[in-house]
Parts: sequence; C-alpha cells; structure tokens
Amino acid sequence: MIRLMSVVSLVLVMAACGGSGSGANGENNEERNDGVPPITRHSVDTSCDVADFFSAKWAECELANWQLSLQGNLEQLNPAFQLRSQTQQQENRMQQIQRFLDDPSWNLPPTQGNTIATPLCSAGMGPCVGDPFRYPGVDGADGKVFYEQEAEVVPVVYYDQACARTSGHVWRPRNLAEGQKAPMIVIKNGSVQASEELYWWAAQPLVRAGYVVLTSDPRGQGDSDMATPNFGEQGGNINGRVFYEGLVNDIDFMLSSPNQPYPHEQSCADTYPTVTATHNPFYEYIDAERLGIAGHSYGAGGVTWVQSYGAEGAEAWPGLLTQDNPVDVVVAWDALGYSDNGNNATLTSLQLPFSAADVPGGLVGGEGFPTVVAHKPALSFKSEYGFTPVPFISDPDRELHKVPFVQWQQADVPVVSLTIAGSTHLDYSLGPDLPATSWCPEVVDNACVGGWARPMITEYTVAWFDRWLKQAGEQGYEEADARLLNDAAWADRMSMHFASARDFPTRGGQDVVCDDIRLECGE
Repeated sequence: MIRLMSVVSLVLVMAACGGSGSGANGENNEERNDGVPPITRHSVDTSCDVADFFSAKWAECELANWQLSLQGNLEQLNPAFQLRSQTQQQENRMQQIQRFLDDPSWNLPPTQGNTIATPLCSAGMGPCVGDPFRYPGVDGADGKVFYEQEAEVVPVVYYDQACARTSGHVWRPRNLAEGQKAPMIVIKNGSVQASEELYWWAAQPLVRAGYVVLTSDPRGQGDSDMATPNFGEQGGNINGRVFYEGLVNDIDFMLSSPNQPYPHEQSCADTYPTVTATHNPFYEYIDAERLGIAGHSYGAGGVTWVQSYGAEGAEAWPGLLTQDNPVDVVVAWDALGYSDNGNNATLTSLQLPFSAADVPGGLVGGEGFPTVVAHKPALSFKSEYGFTPVPFISDPDRELHKVPFVQWQQADVPVVSLTIAGSTHLDYSLGPDLPATSWCPEVVDNACVGGWARPMITEYTVAWFDRWLKQAGEQGYEEADARLLNDAAWADRMSMHFASARDFPTRGGQDVVCDDIRLECGE
C-alpha cells in the first residue's frame, strides 16, 4: 500500500508540473498536446489515447483508468455478496471433509500430497470460492435455475498420463435433442492454485450458447491430486508441463466413448479405490469434429502449445484417440504465447503481465517445451495491470501487446488481440478479494449482474467460438461476425495504452483487418 500511494503521489506531482516527452505513437509535443481534438471512432473519445505524456490530461486519464482495477474489490463489500461468499465457503469446506470420509485415499499424505490444506484451493475457501452465486444450491439465475433448467452437469474424476487423478465437471445444454451433436470446449485453468470454480463464469455462458464444456483442475491444483502416486511428480506452476500434457489428456477424455475408452483409465486402473470415469458421460452429444480450447495464464500457454501440434515445424499431435490435432480454435485469456525470435521456434517466454521471477517455478518455456507455431485461429486477451495494479508512470509502447498478433498475422492465421482498459490478470479468474475490474456491481435475484471487463470477455469469447465452430442454423452462427465487429458496443472499454487489433475473414469471405481498433477503425 505504501508503494502504491507513493506511485499515485508521483503521478499527481508530475501532472501538476505539466510533464513532457514523446507519446505512444512517437509524436512530439508540437503534434500532440492537451489541446489536440480527439479522434472520433465509434463515438469513442480518444483524447486519452493521444494525450501527450506526461501532461495533466495524460495523468488524469491514467488515474481514472487505474481506478477501474479497484472496482471489483470495492463492490464485494456488498453485505449480500459477503454473506453468500462466506456461506458457500463453509459449504465447500464441509464437502471436502465429506470427500475424505467417503474416500480416504484423497487424504493420504505423503502418498500423493493431498491434505486438508493442499492443494491450496482444494477446500474452496477464500478467493478459491469463485463467484459464489454460480453454485447449484443457490436459488438464483446462475444457481438452481441454470442447473435445473438449462444445463446438466456431471462431476468426473479421470487419470492423467502419470496416474494422478484429475477432478472436474462436464457440462451440457439440456435443450439438446436426441441425436443432436454439439461442439465442445475445454477450459484450462491458470496456475498459482486457480481452481475450476474460478472459471464457471465462462462455462455457464458457453453452455447457454450451445456447447458441451469440460472444466477441471490441473494436477497440483483444486480438487485434483497434488502429485502423481508416491510423490513422483507435482503439478501446478512448479511443473508447467501439466498445462499442455494435461490439456491433451482433457481432450482425449472429451473424445472418449464406450467404444473408444479413455486410454489412461485403462493404463491406471485400480491405482486408487476412487471411482473414475472410463469415458465422457456426454459422448453422445458431442461433435468430435468441432473442438475449441480456452485457457488462462499458464493455461493460455497451454492452449498456445497445444494448438501448435501438427503444424509444419512443430511436434506431432501426442493425443491417443486421434491421429491429427483435433483443435479448431483457441481463446487465450492473458495471454497468447509467441516465439520470441519471430521464426515459430521454441517458446522461450509467454506474453504475460509479469516476469518468470514473479511466480515460483517460473512461467517460461524453453528446452523440453513444445514448439510454438501459429496454427489455429486465436483470440488473445491481455490485461493492462497484471497481478498487482499500479498506475503507469511511463508511457508504454502502444504495440507491445500485439507481439503474438503479428506472428499469427504473418502466418496468415486468423487472430484478434484485445486489451481491456483497467483490466488485471485476475479479471479472468474471478474470485473474491482478487484485484479486478467490476464483475458484481449488483446482486439481482441472487446473481451477479453487470460489470466492466467480464461482460466483454464473455461476449468476445463466445462469439469467437461461434465464428469457427457453429454450423448454419445453430445458435450464434449468423451473428458471430457482427458480434466480433461490434466496435460501437466495446471500443470504449478497450485500452487507451495498448492497441487492440484484428485480422480474420468473415463467413462471407471479407477480410476484416484493423491494426488499432480505437484509432484506425470505424466510421
């Protein structure tokens, strides 16, 4: 807090002094100053985008922008939110204890490292509770109404390739007719103990949009095993391989059926007394030819690596139920990875809002990690402020967040890159007390309503999947392109510091290319 106040004080002092220097686009003071009229795009006021650094206008804009990152925490002081969160946390703890009683193999240290406290989010306490209004027992739109009327959700446990147990849920729309096949989405969590509940904000709208969805905890996180049997190998951010190896396992599990059982169930059978799944319980409802993957943080690295398999210059698809990479499209929530030498070589760094040194175990690839090649259509979100929001005291390079975008663009693979104003790294893993923009400004009928970044993330995520996975006549097919091009609705929420961009073909064959949506596109 002391550091934060010092930064704010410095911002104010510099603003009072007027400031000077070059702007993000390299313009000098004669070309860019407080008196420059804003560029009019989509009725968005872009005067902050072009304000001279470090003028009073720039400082005013930055402080207003930075304050967005505090809204989530402030609105969670709502007594209705606090009560629901505390109630659900206690219910989660009791469910954990009951799980241990029903199956003691979940609590046998030091065999696999599971305890009442490890993995960290296994009890669903604190921020790990996620959005507390999205549980089946809540009498609300995202609670009982969703689970009883809109979705069937089945808990599953299945083995990974090293016989650690993966815990998750498979979700399907209840309105699927007999014999109707739906596209599927696999969601991969971020590291640092993020549990699957923190991503139910995405699972629910995807189910409502007509997708069969898998959410699960990577090894070392949430309700999954902390490590392989006998402490063979841990997971989480200590072992980044679980975010791509585990994602391949997840995909194999979604593709499994009674006639094509999940391979690791056969190889790991009877490792534990736990009842594990031999195949996807909703196998009859999935279209195996339509698969999208989404991931956050290290999970975004996972989807970057996994989409690369099978591309020229990359490793072959390692899954066991298909010969070729079955992934059709990806969404990376902070953020899509890239090869830092520009030649589609091995990934040596992920474009994340922090350095490898900030997290134990690091967040970089390198030797032994898959090659990164722009292979599948990709939507990349990048946050402005990272884990710990601190105002900018220098003018960032406006093109900085477009490094992966350029790699995909040069490879002629469809891509969109979005940076949301005021957003943090935790806008994609919604949990109480985590710094984020507004995501529960109102509690209406026992559900969070409104928000800043979350509605935009949801809209673009679903629309991007609809663009590449839906077929004619299916929900979302006709409107997908228009929703992705709806700058009038969303450009005002895009970053003033970093360019958002797009380059993809519409279904009608029109290439829609824009290297800076706020400053260069629109009427």
